This record gives sequence, structure tokens and C-alpha cells, in this order.
Amino acid sequence: MKKLIYLDNAATTKTRPEVVEAMLPYFTELYGNPSSVYEFSNPAKQAVAQARETIAASIGAKTNEIYFTGGGSESDNWALKATADAYKEKGNHIITSKIEHHAILHTCAYLEQHGFEVTYVDVDENGVLKLDELKKAIRPTTILISVMFANNEIGTIQPIKEIGEIAKEHGILFHTDAVQAYGHLPINVDEYHIDMMSASGHKINGPKGIGFCYIRTGVKIRSFVHGGAQERKRRAGTENVPGIVGFGKAAEIAMATLETRAKHEAELRDYLMDRVMAEIPYTRINGHRTNRLPNNANFSFQFVEGESLLIMLDGKGICGSSGSACTSGSLDPSHVLLAIGLPHEIAHGSLRLTLSEENTKEEMDFVVETIKAILDRLRGMSPLYEDFIKKQGK
Repeated sequence: MKKLIYLDNAATTKTRPEVVEAMLPYFTELYGNPSSVYEFSNPAKQAVAQARETIAASIGAKTNEIYFTGGGSESDNWALKATADAYKEKGNHIITSKIEHHAILHTCAYLEQHGFEVTYVDVDENGVLKLDELKKAIRPTTILISVMFANNEIGTIQPIKEIGEIAKEHGILFHTDAVQAYGHLPINVDEYHIDMMSASGHKINGPKGIGFCYIRTGVKIRSFVHGGAQERKRRAGTENVPGIVGFGKAAEIAMATLETRAKHEAELRDYLMDRVMAEIPYTRINGHRTNRLPNNANFSFQFVEGESLLIMLDGKGICGSSGSACTSGSLDPSHVLLAIGLPHEIAHGSLRLTLSEENTKEEMDFVVETIKAILDRLRGMSPLYEDFIKKQGK
């Protein structure tokens, strides 16, 4: 069997053995419902409380401001839809960016169909939100600004503190989709003036199907999932105790290792990007060169299709992505790459590689050599490339 080089950690990560070990008892031994009153349920109840405490501390929040959800998409939907519903008497205008995850963009489209107005603010060529446009977009009816902490495709980190200050100054709620940033970048909700925040367990070596929504005390949003009184009557449904325990353990490890892990990943990322740019012509890096997630590298290769490149990389045991995992089945070019100004033909040739602490320099060398060989083959079959080279020779 060929060696696997996994470079799609923005899509999902491997669950840590310590996380699995922490979860196991809550499947088979301590399986009580934490909402039950009898003594047998106490260990589950205490485990949920401990995980909530760990996660709250990781972002400088209070424990009663952390609400467990089914993942990042649910948290995003809850933050936007419930805010729109709760504050509709104040206004019907929401501001977001053009490069948000589809969990935000599709929710905004849904709200537009129900009488809300949404402004989609532009980003610059590096994917950084244009703050002057954000300020100009604010209206008396603006009730929410939602901007992601860091982009899932190109890795660019947004000026979250500045956005939070703008929102606070105008008395507007501020939500950030921090699914890619949580556990990879330091986050403090007070420092950044964040009112609501979404995160997901499986992006930090935790289990899938668990996330949280941070909701600042005083934010008056209602339940999104109706039913029982779980999560302080704000999110019905029996608590996913093993998932919550696993998320708490993953968060604990992520925070303890954040600095060393980010340093290792950033060094490998820079080594990979430097080699690619030095050795592969007609290539560009997408996203900010330095102000980006430590493990994210995104390239566009001219004269090739990203899907063909991915398939051939897979044949060599290398897992990558042409964009976000949620849209990998789409034939349309990435909305993020189009928003930063790439033409369709270049946006189609994109490759996202997202590293983990387990990746090595030797793997990066193999990846670069493999990409070079594949591009030589694909470009050799491209009439566009052949015409381009002929024109260059004139």
C-alpha cells in the first residue's frame, strides 16, 4: 500500500487517540442522560460541565456562554437566523463578506428571501476584508456583522479586532465563524469584541458532529432547535456526551500545543510555498503571504484543471483539495478565488494543501516533486499551454 500523505486538514483532522480514549466510557459505561435526575447520570453531567469550562476558558468566555451544537454549520445558522428573528424590530440589515463559508452565504441567501437585506463586502487581492467598505455599508437598520476569523480556502486571517471595534462603536452585534481559526490561533472574545462565535470539533483533532456557539451574555437570541430544555433552554436535544467530552479534550490539547504546533506547521508551510514558487513557473500563491493560518498553502497553477491535479495526486497517496470540502463536487470555480480577482481559468487550477503537526519536511519534498511531475504531464497535454509557450518564443 502506498504511503498516505494527508494534506487536507482544513476539511477534517484525525481524531487524537487521547480524545477517543476520553470518549469511550461515555458510550458503554457512563452512558446516562445528563439531563436525568438520578445519580447514574451525574458523571455524564459533570463531564459536559468540565468540557464547557475547558472550552470557555480557551476563548476567555464564561461557561454559561458556551452552547454545544452539532457543528460549525449549525452554529452559523443559529447565530444568523436567531439574531435576525430576535432583532427584526430594530432592523433588517446584515453585513458579511464575499468569501464566507457557504454555511454563512447560504444562510444569508435564505434570510434575503425572508425580507432581510444583506451587504456582501469586498476583499482585496489577498482576501482581506476592506474595512472602509464595511464602515460605508453600515446603516441605521444594521443588526449584525458576520465575518469569518480566517478563510477556509486561502487561509487569510481577517482584521477581527478592528471589525469588532467597528461593530461595538455602532451598537451592532458581531459574529465570527472561527471554525478554521479555533485551536490554531489565539482567540479572546473580549479582546476582539466578539458577541457570537462558531467552532467545530473535527477541525482540531476532535470528533465530527460536535461544535459550539459562543453567545455573549445579554445577546437576546432565541432557540434554533426546539424541543427540550437542554443547553439552558436554548438548544434542544439530548446532549452528545461522548462528542462533547471529545471536543473538550481536543480543545485542551489544542490550547496546550498551539504555539509549538503553529510554529512547526508555519515552517513547513513556508518551505512548501517557497519551493513551489521557486521551481514551478506560472504559479501564484492565493491569500496573504504571511498573515494566514499556519497550516494553509493555496496555489493556482495556470493551464491545468484542479480536479485533474487532485486525482493524480491521489494516485500518489497525497490528499489535497481544490477548495472547501463542502464544494469539492462543484464544477464552478471557488467563489473565494473569484472574489480576490482571479479569472475563471486560473481559479480552476487551484490546489489547497493544509498541514498538520505530523507532516514532515521529507513529505513536503515528495509533494513538490510529485506536483512538478504531474504539472509537466498535464501542461504537456494542454493546447492553451502549447499556444502560450509558442507566443513566448516569438
